[in-house]
Amino acid sequence: MKKSSQYSLIIFTLVFSNAMAQAQKKSTTEFVPQWAKKAIWYQVFPERFRNGDPGNDPQKEDIRYADPQGLVEHWQVHPWGSDWYKLQAYEQKNGDQELWKHLLRRRYGGDLQGLIDKLDYLEELGITAIYLNPIFASPSLHKYDGESYHHVDPTFGPDPEGDRALIAAEDATNPEKWVWTAADKLALKLIEEVHARGMRIIFDGVFNHMGYNSFAFADVRKNQQESPYASWFTVNKWDDPNTPENEFEYQGWWGHGSLPEFKEDENGLVEGPRNYVFAATRRWMDPMGKGPEFGIDGWRLDVAFCVDHNFWKDWRKLVKSINPEAYLTAEIVDVPEKVKPYLQGDEFDGEMNYNFAFTAIEFFAMPGNLGISPSQFDQELTKLRNLYPKGVAYVCQNLYGSHDVNRIGSHLHNRGIGQFRDWGKYFSISKAAENPEYDPGKPDEQALHLQKLLVMFQMTYVGAPMIYYGDEVGMWGGNDPDNRKPMVWEDLDYEPEATLPDGSVRAQPHTVAVNQELLAHYKKYIALRKNHPALQTGDYQTLLTADEQGVFAFKRWNTSEELIMVFNKSEADQSVTLPVALGKYLDWVSGQSLVFTKEQSAVQVPAQGALILIAQG
Repeated sequence: MKKSSQYSLIIFTLVFSNAMAQAQKKSTTEFVPQWAKKAIWYQVFPERFRNGDPGNDPQKEDIRYADPQGLVEHWQVHPWGSDWYKLQAYEQKNGDQELWKHLLRRRYGGDLQGLIDKLDYLEELGITAIYLNPIFASPSLHKYDGESYHHVDPTFGPDPEGDRALIAAEDATNPEKWVWTAADKLALKLIEEVHARGMRIIFDGVFNHMGYNSFAFADVRKNQQESPYASWFTVNKWDDPNTPENEFEYQGWWGHGSLPEFKEDENGLVEGPRNYVFAATRRWMDPMGKGPEFGIDGWRLDVAFCVDHNFWKDWRKLVKSINPEAYLTAEIVDVPEKVKPYLQGDEFDGEMNYNFAFTAIEFFAMPGNLGISPSQFDQELTKLRNLYPKGVAYVCQNLYGSHDVNRIGSHLHNRGIGQFRDWGKYFSISKAAENPEYDPGKPDEQALHLQKLLVMFQMTYVGAPMIYYGDEVGMWGGNDPDNRKPMVWEDLDYEPEATLPDGSVRAQPHTVAVNQELLAHYKKYIALRKNHPALQTGDYQTLLTADEQGVFAFKRWNTSEELIMVFNKSEADQSVTLPVALGKYLDWVSGQSLVFTKEQSAVQVPAQGALILIAQG
């Protein structure tokens, strides 16, 4: 071989080896914030969590422009502990209307002070991170129709009237002149109080659309093509006063007129809304320029799949430049393969893990051929763990319920009515007012037992557990709006639930109160996860998939501890032999000790039950 050829080969080999090393380094380098692996999330729906300041309760005018459109004559803040489907006297005065209209018009007065007042409750429960549904100014109960993204809703703060005056006098086009309202400052106090407890908090970012009465779209409605915000939205037809039939027409999210969508190009949001979202992002992550330690710890992004990838890539760079440890999680309800592109390190860190929920419920709760076997369960879990880059599975929010699905207790009470994974269909059939086959009543004992089993799995598996407010105290309800009932607290009185969606009355009303046994169960298994780092960041290995017996077992471990989880989905006790190290183990569930020897490595797993074995040295 000629010298020149030898040199070329050497150079090629070095370049190729270096490229491979860089690729390997990239594939094994984690981009997720490490604290998010240890998080135990709690989702708060602010308007329904706690009324800490009755003096800021919304007034009838505050709900103008929210769906359903049009103000009714009679309106008041709804009694917190009232029977959910029972129409109050003021509602009856408004005449015979569809039930959903009454339910959507209700406001219960939940606010930021209420959340601050209950942070000690969350700390005692074991929560380390809060996901807060939208708190920005909005006329709706859910606040996904924001009037702005740089001001907290005045009715969530201590001075609604004063805040609205400040906002009205503000130049919304100039972020440097944005004011800090009393509600905004209370949000900063909330962040401070959360951080003082060693907890984290993320806000909900709704960057695909704004509300019908947002400062930008209201100006477009008024000034049409002459509005400085005319280029922000997709307008199909401008209003022509000389041609009555040529009325203003624009694109709303999924056709909803109350949610005008931002215009997009090949880079995502066009310049106007893009700059606005970036400015609002900075405001809440580095408030008043005091530093990221005074701001939120990240964002949950609503309908992330509706915004172009290029926008998220640029937005992530901004977020991480402000706070490299910020956590970004996305709402992308889709098959894992379609979620994957969002989680490659240049957009989001994790997701609201609905695929986890689909899979877990199919294994633990679905009857007959609607369910899956232990080996199928293992295959689905393996797919989810391995689909994403290193670390992502550990920070995805493993949830069972949210503001967009029926509560886990009601889901299990109605198990078998359909497949949760079939999102579009199940979304409708799990609404009690739309499906007479759906039972909106209190979950039975079997449903509560299955909920406990699911919690045990959630707290021991790979990923960050997330609890939807009230699930831990046994709240129930079908899909939206029934999943958004006011939180059940020990110090408040609640009328029994007797009324049904059709207005009829149950023969035996359901008592509404904190389920102390369920609450204690959540606390016990949250404490288990918090006290054992192997459950937060440790390795994972499947140990057993016994299909005929319905038993699934796995191991979590690190260099200092090892835990073995054994779950039996069948309705009979099962005896299985585990491939584990010999020695002594403590069963966290029963408190009993087990010793595995060469002659004895079988365990008895109770029907629809579990063992959680902690190696004892």
